[in-house]
Formats: sequence, structure tokens, C-alpha cells
Amino acid sequence: MYIFVEDEYIARIPPELLGEDYDKSVLDVARTSLEGRLIDVQSEEQPGKNVGKCYILSITDVKKLGEGAIVHGDGGVYQTIRYKALGYFPEMQEIVEGIVTSVQKFGAFIRFGPFEGLLHISQIMDDRIDIDLGNQRFIGKDTKRDLKVGDKVRVRVVALNLSSSSIRDSKIGFTMKQLGLGKLQWLEKKEIEENS
Repeated sequence: MYIFVEDEYIARIPPELLGEDYDKSVLDVARTSLEGRLIDVQSEEQPGKNVGKCYILSITDVKKLGEGAIVHGDGGVYQTIRYKALGYFPEMQEIVEGIVTSVQKFGAFIRFGPFEGLLHISQIMDDRIDIDLGNQRFIGKDTKRDLKVGDKVRVRVVALNLSSSSIRDSKIGFTMKQLGLGKLQWLEKKEIEENS
């Protein structure tokens, strides 16, 4: 789910940017430092309580708070800012659409937005599955349905661990075995059959 985030941050403005427009330098440093990072999201009802991690997509507004501070021996200026940003906040049980990026013996990796997660082989379909690693696909024994690299899928998030600030260390698990989930072509075909 996409959310707007508002928080404070201390931006270090390097000496080489101090001769330019200071407000622009602060905005550039905020964007460079925060966009593409996972940050903690605090509860609005219970201040100080962390409710999860959010991936910052874009800084939309930056306001300087007070004067910047200079630390002895460091030529940069440390400026406290209040920023507003658009972020992506993945949630448990959320239904997302993504693309199969890789097929392994144990399952398929699905990319959705900035994240990538694992669709375990046991969560693909209610059918015995043959693995064709040479062609990067799974094939249902009875249904003959296949899932391969490049396929668009609709999945549900069933495992979520965003414990670090690095998106690479994130652990996300999916299922496609529930009603309304699966490869988009399977879902379209089923809808056409039901309407015929």
C-alpha cells in the first residue's frame, strides 16, 4: 500500500554544496539520502511505537528546522529537516501483482514494486508440479498450466520480514493458491469460461 510519510532527519550538507543555493542543496541531500531506503513507520495512535518499514519512493517536501550545525573537523553542515515523502508500505495479507523474475528448484521469485519475494513451489497451485529449469518454468502435471519467467501474477503476502534498513535483506513470502490469485492469464481464462 502506498502511504505518505512525514518525519525528521538530520541531513549532512557536504562542503562542496555550500557555495550553491542552500535550500536546493538540502533538498538534493535529502533525496539522495532517503529515497530508496527503508525507514521505520511510527503509529499515529501510539507515538514511538514502530508499526513496520516503509520504502521511500520520492521526497515531496523538505523544510529546514532551525540553523544547521557545524562539527569541528568536519567541513559539512548538519541540518535538521522535516520531510514529506511518498512511500510503499507492504502489509501482511496484502494482494499484489508482480512479475516472475527467476525460477529455482524451490520456487519462483516475484518482483512487485521495489521489492522481491519468494513464491514457494508448494504455494503455486493445487497440482503436482514438474520443474523445467532449462526453460525457467513450472508445469502442472494434470492442469498443464505453466509459470515462467516474465509471467504476471497476482499473489498474497503471507510472510513479511523487513527487519533491516536494506531492501536486499528483506524476506517476503507469497501464496497463489487462494481464490482470485494466480497467473493473470489463468485468471482471465477462468473469467471467460465462467461468462460463456
